[in-house]
Amino acid sequence: QVQLVESGGGLVQAGGSLRLSCAGSGRSFSRYAMGWFRQAPGKEREFVAAMGWSDGSPNYADSVKGRFTISRDNAKNTVYLQMNSLKSEDTAVYYCAAGPDSRLRGVYEYGYWGQGTQVTVSS
Repeated sequence: QVQLVESGGGLVQAGGSLRLSCAGSGRSFSRYAMGWFRQAPGKEREFVAAMGWSDGSPNYADSVKGRFTISRDNAKNTVYLQMNSLKSEDTAVYYCAAGPDSRLRGVYEYGYWGQGTQVTVSS
């Protein structure tokens, strides 16, 4: 069992930055790849970024590539999402998730989820 808790969301103006954190706990946490997803009102949950704990090779959605950076601190069992140059279309609830492979982008391929944190970008 893996428990995930996100934090760091909030209200920011377009062009600004936020850093989301996801703290994990539970046995074998380091075995999992970690991903970030988001869900805007009326839309399906979509992949944002993911990375493995051992290889560190990140995987990004085209919509955030060059603006968002995923990273992790293994000692703290924490994964981060640094979001720069935010746009109004980035407004969504952001979720972190644990899954078997950082190359996977499907919602149903990740078995553990946090409760989500709201990010609102004002234009």
